[in-house]
Amino acid sequence: MSLLVKITLAAALILSIVVPFGAFAFGEKTKGRYKKALGINIFLFLGTIAVSSIFMFSGDAVAAETTAAAANSVAGWGYLAAALSTGLACIGGGIAVSAAASAALGAISEDGSILGKSLIFVGLAEGVCLYGLIISFMILGKL
Repeated sequence: MSLLVKITLAAALILSIVVPFGAFAFGEKTKGRYKKALGINIFLFLGTIAVSSIFMFSGDAVAAETTAAAANSVAGWGYLAAALSTGLACIGGGIAVSAAASAALGAISEDGSILGKSLIFVGLAEGVCLYGLIISFMILGKL
C-alpha cells in the first residue's frame, strides 16, 4: 500500500476513537448524549471498515487479471468471512447471555432449586459463539 493510503487509514482510525469521546464530553448533559456518541462511533467505525475494505480488495488494475492477484482477493474475502462469522456470532451470543443470565439470576433469587435448569439456558446461549467459531475454522480450512 502506498504511504498516502496508510496515513489516511491511520487518521480514520484515530478519528473514529477521538470524535465519539469528544461528542460525549462536550455534548449536552442529557440522556441523549450516550446515544449520540454511540451513533457517531458506529458511523465512523463502519466508514473506516468500508474504506479499508475498498483499499484492501481493489488491488492493481493491471495485476488484477493475474491468477495470483485473484487468489489474494479470494483469500482476503475468506479471512473477512471468518472474522465476521466469529464476531457476529459472539455479539449475538453476548446479547443472548445477557438476557438469559439476568432472567436466571432473578429466578434463582426467588427459588434456589432451579439453579441447574437456569444454567442450561445460559449455556445454550453461549453455544451460539462456539458455532460461529467452528464455522470460521471451517472457512479458514478451505483457504
